[in-house]
Amino acid sequence: MMKSDTPAAAPHARLDRRTLRQVNLRWLFTSAICWNYERMMSTGYLYAMLPASQKLYGDDPVALKKNLEMHAQFFNTSPHTGALILGVDLALEEEKGRDAMEAVSGLKTGLMGPFAAIGDALFGALVPTIFGSVGSWMALNGNPMGAIFWIIAHILIIFGFRLPQLGFAYRQGINMVGSMNTRLKSITEAATLLGVTVVGALIASVVHITVPLTLKSGGVELKIQETLDQLMPSLLPVLLVGLVYWLLGLRRMNSTRVIWVVMLISIVGYNTGILG
Repeated sequence: MMKSDTPAAAPHARLDRRTLRQVNLRWLFTSAICWNYERMMSTGYLYAMLPASQKLYGDDPVALKKNLEMHAQFFNTSPHTGALILGVDLALEEEKGRDAMEAVSGLKTGLMGPFAAIGDALFGALVPTIFGSVGSWMALNGNPMGAIFWIIAHILIIFGFRLPQLGFAYRQGINMVGSMNTRLKSITEAATLLGVTVVGALIASVVHITVPLTLKSGGVELKIQETLDQLMPSLLPVLLVGLVYWLLGLRRMNSTRVIWVVMLISIVGYNTGILG
């Protein structure tokens, strides 16, 4: 019986719950550790995966070094959805061992962009806008629950959505990539519609602009604010929000400069009697 000249791959240890929990918590709290413009979140990814790498390749220093070098390469995605990538990575490395390193490298490169778009859209823009607007509206009405509502919302996001991600992706493995694509797209579209609805409703209740001017012609008086309300209630708040969005689209404009512009308009308008 002839023996093969190619050595068989060494068996790799299975990942236990303790190791998975370590990876999950490290990503949850330190995903952006040592963030830099050269490799962005690579250090956070490497630090999160370190317990699993030591478990899988601890008996082979060469394979361990190669694995850590792979995880130290450029990586950038949304911290809110990045655990899904780590979960698929763990499942693939546990199944294939050192033979999976090339596939994992391609997996990370292919998934970090789509998951960044989903995470940033949902949790970088829509969720803060919705919960922040509701909390601000409560605070403006003298309700201290506005601040508490904001804190509770973040806790629910962390422990209700981010914490279970890695375990779910690890159990689903590589099959999750295809099955979650349609679902994530539907969730994003639904959240976008909800965000637009909430923001549109809050413009009328949170943004307050009045024009106290009154035009007189003989014995006839024309109150500008009443006329504007007859044309369209909350017309000025809508125009102000439209102006802010337009300014934010300009090349040299940012949110801080837009705030200064709004403050300047408010001060000049109030002192000239145009705005109330």
